[in-house]
Amino acid sequence: MTMPDLTNTNHENVADANGSTTFVVAVDGPAGSGKSSVSKAAAAALGYAYLDSGACYRALAWSLLERGVDLEDPSAAIEAQKTFDLDIGTEPDDYFVRVGAIDVTEAIREPRVTNAVRHISKVPEVRAGLTALFRRIIRATPNPGIVVEGRDITTVVAADAPVRILLTASEEARMARRSKELTDQSAAVVGEQLRSRDQADSRVVDFMNAADGVLTLDSTELDFDQTVHAVVEIVHTQTARISHGR
Repeated sequence: MTMPDLTNTNHENVADANGSTTFVVAVDGPAGSGKSSVSKAAAAALGYAYLDSGACYRALAWSLLERGVDLEDPSAAIEAQKTFDLDIGTEPDDYFVRVGAIDVTEAIREPRVTNAVRHISKVPEVRAGLTALFRRIIRATPNPGIVVEGRDITTVVAADAPVRILLTASEEARMARRSKELTDQSAAVVGEQLRSRDQADSRVVDFMNAADGVLTLDSTELDFDQTVHAVVEIVHTQTARISHGR
């Protein structure tokens, strides 16, 4: 899909042509908090769609790297996103990321892409364009709900979502979890990467402190399954409240 028009982008529980609505669960949090894997598993358990917003930023960064675009030039990123041909899977069990005809699901996780994302994520026009894209995807989902995770999801992209969660954990826990994922890197390197990414991202959005109405879920003492269960229970509790008019 190419980048959408930035007009008429209000959303969250959007009624479609048939009068149905999309129930939005917004999940934010620092690097290594597990928000991607937890959000995907929670979406599967709920029968909801899943959107990894960070993957869209990564896909754009990958596209710029492949084209040799100067990442230090904001105008180049702004121009590039106008014809950015992205296709991303929103079914938890059929997740993929494609740029044009190229499957970049694995490629966007390469260190060079991780290092490049920070250059484009701080450009306001790029963030606005991708925010509009996220909202379009939310509207288009055929599922009864969607779990959307990533930076500023709870405060900008889906600020009015009925469920907004800040998923966090201690720095030690986040380092340990990321070290298990990146077996080829030392704990010291992983720790420095987490701190560097948090520091860079914090210049753009506040993802360490819950905004008004956002529930903080600290998973420091929880394992993966317990964290997923906690998210699912939060959604069930909130949907019950809404159905009873509370």
